[in-house]
Amino acid sequence: MTQITPEIVAEHGLSPEEYERVLHAMGREPNLTELGIFSVMWSEHCSYKSSRIHLKKLPTEGPQVICGPGENAGVVDIGDGQAAIFKMESHNHPSYIEPYQGAATGVGGILRDVFTMGARPVANLNALRFGRPDHPKMRHLIAGVVHGIGGYGNCVGVPTVGGEVNFHPAYDGNILVNAMTVGVADTDKIFYSAASGVGNPIVYVGSKTGRDGIHGATMASADFGEDSEEKRPTVQVGDPFTEKLLIEACLELMASDAIVAIQDMGAAGLTSSSVEMASKGGVGIELVMDDVPQREEGMTPYEMMLSESQERMLMVLKPGREEFAEAIFRKWELDFAIIGRVTDTGRMVLKWKGDTVADIPLAPLADEAPLYDRPHVPTPKPAELTNVPACTDPAADLLKLMGSPDIASRRWIWEQYDHMVGADTVQRPGGDAAVVRVHGTKKALAITTDCTPRYCFADPVEGGKQAVAEAWRNLTAVGATPLAITNCLNFANPQRPEIMGQIVGCLEGMGHACRALDFPIVSGNVSLYNESKATGGGSAILPTPAIGGLGLMADWEKSMTIAFKQTGDIIIALGNRSGHLGQSLWLREIHGREEGPPPPVDLDAERRTGDYLRAAITAGVVTAAHDVADGGLAVALAEMALAGNIGAILDKKQPYDNACSFFGEDQGVYLVTVHDHALLDFLKGAQAAGIDAEPIGRTIGSRLIFELADGDFVVSLDALRQAHEGFFPDLMGADAALA
Repeated sequence: MTQITPEIVAEHGLSPEEYERVLHAMGREPNLTELGIFSVMWSEHCSYKSSRIHLKKLPTEGPQVICGPGENAGVVDIGDGQAAIFKMESHNHPSYIEPYQGAATGVGGILRDVFTMGARPVANLNALRFGRPDHPKMRHLIAGVVHGIGGYGNCVGVPTVGGEVNFHPAYDGNILVNAMTVGVADTDKIFYSAASGVGNPIVYVGSKTGRDGIHGATMASADFGEDSEEKRPTVQVGDPFTEKLLIEACLELMASDAIVAIQDMGAAGLTSSSVEMASKGGVGIELVMDDVPQREEGMTPYEMMLSESQERMLMVLKPGREEFAEAIFRKWELDFAIIGRVTDTGRMVLKWKGDTVADIPLAPLADEAPLYDRPHVPTPKPAELTNVPACTDPAADLLKLMGSPDIASRRWIWEQYDHMVGADTVQRPGGDAAVVRVHGTKKALAITTDCTPRYCFADPVEGGKQAVAEAWRNLTAVGATPLAITNCLNFANPQRPEIMGQIVGCLEGMGHACRALDFPIVSGNVSLYNESKATGGGSAILPTPAIGGLGLMADWEKSMTIAFKQTGDIIIALGNRSGHLGQSLWLREIHGREEGPPPPVDLDAERRTGDYLRAAITAGVVTAAHDVADGGLAVALAEMALAGNIGAILDKKQPYDNACSFFGEDQGVYLVTVHDHALLDFLKGAQAAGIDAEPIGRTIGSRLIFELADGDFVVSLDALRQAHEGFFPDLMGADAALA
């Protein structure tokens, strides 16, 4: 038997104080298997011990919410006896260590979270953050991540319909890969994870257990040192073809009455799935480790409990339904094994070769896991922007911005994803939000992922507000009613007070926005310790609370796009504009300055403007709509022009104090187009609603013309398209073919 030394405790990620809690909970010294179980269940990745106290402050309820945080995924009502089930999760550290498998298994894991609850997955999205494009490792990371997402999603047959990509030096040593899945289920066929029924059989289905991914949850709860290559065995290996079989087998069994509870084996594998099922049901659990399907010789209970092998599920079945369930899984060529039973002991008991190798009270593993209110200091407010440079040529500045890393077309990425499989994708990547039809109905789901990390770094409260508001705005711009959000909260080391201050500030801002916009949080994930010593001196990522937004529209045929539809339409700026340049991409990309406060978010104005635009879209008044975001009004205008292959002229009579105001990233602003005959009514309606609405130009020709008082500035759509589309192919070079 392995002696538990302080070194072994430290290797398992437990502090001396936490080990004292283990001793108190057990009433004795744990063996190695028991220590391993405590280590993964008390890791940040599984217990949220640094964030739980603050997550409880977020709004999670609403009339549309069927199930909020605490289950595998969130559930919202979409009418007609149907529900949308969705969640976003991180696979950051694995994707840095082994980008293909890290990203692929991130997709596989989030798919399982959704179909575990009875939903057929209908859409995948992602939110990716990379370091400097010229970093020596970045091309390898980009190629691997994109290939991994596409390789898994394409094979499993779920369309990848949207996402976002940012670049910043803060991610040089710790990229972020956040994956989101949305599924649809009948409201009377939603499955939960709480085990019940003493004596009920516990069943293992899916792939066999191997040694891949052991200590994955612990690894994901620590920062990187120089030894990231040595952590490669902690990265799981995925098989999308097995996942496809598992989806179909689970949904077939779910059509019966055989399942009492079901849970996927995600982080911490068999440990977390069994502990969560038992603790949620207030029962005990006994597992016979000899019966766990194994693909490697000589596996120990420690390895089996901590393995994160993919494509596995744990179920509690009704007595007498074992043969029926086994026949389904055998038909789909998947493993099926009865490995234990539900007990009334409130304990986890593991048997192996006739001996008891673990006997742990469940309460300390789950509900009584450590909970920390870590010291935090608020982020100082940034100084106001001074010495604002002049914009002498808005056309030239726009051309440079359109080819910059954060604005350039992501076509090179999304064309590697199958975004049309299933034939329900209404709006493919490239717009404000993806739109996916609810199969067999007129309804559609609008889906987006959003966050502006540079705003969150400059002012976490405003940045948290903006992340939620941006998601709400993108759903609104396609004509959808925003329903709810999921999130993936990516931060650095919470034991540093300034980082904990970022976490607290972002959550405060998110909470304000969710309440003001009736946009509750129904699921999510927290990923901490995203920093790297390998880059020199402890490089922390920017605070990145990625938001996944979900909206609903009654008729998918009325969804709005960003593309200009015809020449002669009037272009209107809807919402209040001040030309805010603090933290703007124009300031960074044109002048090399990351300074000033981020643009403020007026949530009342956000709500009024969005509600008005959505009503106008539903009424058929608007011909195109696009929210103003990175790069300001000029970039939004160029994106609309390129999407429709129609140019525009901006009228010199408009009162621009400075041409650089075209690049201000004012919040709550949209560009819309309307026909001449609809202009007056649209403006009157906006005025009645207390919303600024200003005609600024007209769609025309094949150029963008900034017709200003001191001269005309012109850029052709061909030049804009070449700059916009060229960044990724130029960056990736030979890797473009490999990925």
